[in-house]
Amino acid sequence: MDIKIGDVFTWSRTFTEEETFQFAELTGDKGRHHMKPDDHGRLMIHGLLTASIATKIGGDFNYIARNMNFEYIRPVFTGDTITCKLTITDMEHEKGVIKVAMRSVFRNQEGKEVLTGTSYGMIKEQ
Repeated sequence: MDIKIGDVFTWSRTFTEEETFQFAELTGDKGRHHMKPDDHGRLMIHGLLTASIATKIGGDFNYIARNMNFEYIRPVFTGDTITCKLTITDMEHEKGVIKVAMRSVFRNQEGKEVLTGTSYGMIKEQ
């Protein structure tokens, strides 16, 4: 896959209650807010589960992250549809790898930011 500075990639997903429980089992994070429904019958999605939307995009071009930073702005709940918009912000070719920097903005179905992030890593050249 050819990528360049300024390229934008998006991916959307809606998290389910079952996925939230599975993530809690995998990580051991069984905070009450992830395990017990709120007054509207929803579970709060784990922040790292929400952030995993960006890892799907990076996986599409074999990106190996070296650093990831996230700012969690508002909670995400089961039934919310989250769209990640990932933008390539910098690239540098160096000895068989492409060093890549990117910025991600995650929005819910109402268009409200729920998470922002940056990442730096590499793609091995073929």
